[in-house]
Amino acid sequence: MSPTFDDLLRRARALPRDGRRALLGIAGSPGSGKTTLAARLVDALNGDGPPWAAHVPMDGFHLADVELDRLGRRDRKGAPDTFDAAGYAALLRRLREETGEVVYAPAFERVLEQPVAGAIPVPPAARLVVTEGNYLLVREGAWGRVRPCLDEVWFCESDEEERVRRLIARHEEFGKDHAAAVAWVRGTDQRNADLVAATRDRADLVWAPAVPPAPRPPTA
Repeated sequence: MSPTFDDLLRRARALPRDGRRALLGIAGSPGSGKTTLAARLVDALNGDGPPWAAHVPMDGFHLADVELDRLGRRDRKGAPDTFDAAGYAALLRRLREETGEVVYAPAFERVLEQPVAGAIPVPPAARLVVTEGNYLLVREGAWGRVRPCLDEVWFCESDEEERVRRLIARHEEFGKDHAAAVAWVRGTDQRNADLVAATRDRADLVWAPAVPPAPRPPTA
């Protein structure tokens, strides 16, 4: 039986111990709702007092398109080798160890489809960092450095039809026509989803809500 959102909140609140910062990872296939879950958790945790939780997505470590072109990988953007996995692991180590100063993380700008450096400040007051992405439980290559940096990793699982629908809508929202969006989701995205699904059993917890989480309202 999947835990409730309140169960997740209680578990997240218990992660920081002995005055140290904790790092919680949320993994899942493209379109599974992991970003929405992470944002909901952080919003709820910060809603009852001074902010003490921060959200740092993995997507800021996408390689820039110019580098993907150089490597010949742009036609499968989003695959494991189109990210700076070693850089992501290094940031997680900094977040765990450098708790007395602001640590800046990159973000991913969906409109530009490009990473943006130094966009997310994580202040010393952040006792919990929630990070989410596809490949947190992958063991191959530099991705294997990620899991040891995290206190727990939860796996976000959604109805497959709903996951695909959301992905197609996302690609259309950011510029692809319907045929191109469907082709990308059925091709590149599905290969990545299959790889991520194979890591499910390595998670500390699986969250598979019967009803997809409501999206966050757009920010101004």
